[in-house]
This record gives sequence, structure tokens and C-alpha cells, in this order.
Amino acid sequence: MLIGYARTSTTDQAAGFAVQLVELNAYGCGRTYQEQVSAVASRHELETAIDMLREGDKLVVTKLDRLARNVMHMGELLQQIEAKGAGLVILSLGSETVDTSTATGKLILNMMVSVAQFEREMMKERQVEGIKRAQAEGKYKGRVPTAMRQADKVKALVEAGVTRVQIMEQLGISKASYYRCLQSAA
Repeated sequence: MLIGYARTSTTDQAAGFAVQLVELNAYGCGRTYQEQVSAVASRHELETAIDMLREGDKLVVTKLDRLARNVMHMGELLQQIEAKGAGLVILSLGSETVDTSTATGKLILNMMVSVAQFEREMMKERQVEGIKRAQAEGKYKGRVPTAMRQADKVKALVEAGVTRVQIMEQLGISKASYYRCLQSAA
């Protein structure tokens, strides 16, 4: 049986999500598990898809980055899949479909996972360099802390006579954040 898995990081990636579902259906997946969560979040549908695998089944994904975060994570997932006597198929790995039930498929997958992780780490390095350069030029100051963003709201509510507890509940802030907002608004 072919079991599909589709994932996007956010709900605003609807078009990409729909494309994955179409590709998985076209490949012949009898069942498709889908979720819209970050790769670092707990992925219950992926766990369910792997649990559903039986001897001879294949887990099918459209792209490598829809499945694993890095080489180690891919290795862990592949071990779980192989322990069930199943294989993994990645539909869009370059111009080829990779099937890990073959030795060549496993080799190609391992190489591509390593390259993907390298690209991601290089992207992070470039991002850090860009932030440092922008900070040096005074163009980037970073994210404004929650207390600073809500200081004006807290001040206005206090002046309107709203109690501390009501303000904390309304704005969804902690007691410490409430007092930081009061300090920064003063």
C-alpha cells in the first residue's frame, strides 16, 4: 500500500499544500495523512502514517523538506520505516523519484539529505551575516519586546481605570510583563 504524507509549515501555504495532495493522489496513494505544522513541532499525522506502515508498504512524500529537518532526523525516520519492512518514496528529488527500497535509492537519499542540510546551514549563516551588517548600518534593531509593543495599551487601560488583573487577561500578558509595560510607558 502507498501511504502519502503532505505537510506545510503554515496555513497560508494553501497552494503548495494542494499541489502535494494532487501529486500524492496521482502517484496512487491509498491513504494520505496531512498536517500544517512547523518541521520542529510535534507531527502527529507523520507518526500516525509511520504507525500505519506494514511490510511492503511505502511512505510517499513529494519533497524531502516536507519530511525531515536534517540528516539525523532523516536517519531516525528511515530506521522507523525500515523496521516495519516498508520503504520511502520521494517524488520530487531533483528530476528523479527516489525509492529507498533499493540500494541506489538509499545512496541518493543520503547524499541529498546531506546537501539539503548543508544548504540550510549556509542560508542561516548568510542570514546572521545580513542581520549583523544591517545592525551596523542602523537599519535593523531586532524584534521589539512584547512589553515595549504593549506599553501604550497598558498605559491607556490603566488611565481608563481598568484593573491590573483585567489588563493582564485582556492582553494575555504576565504580571512581570504588566509591570515592565508600566515602567517603559512612564
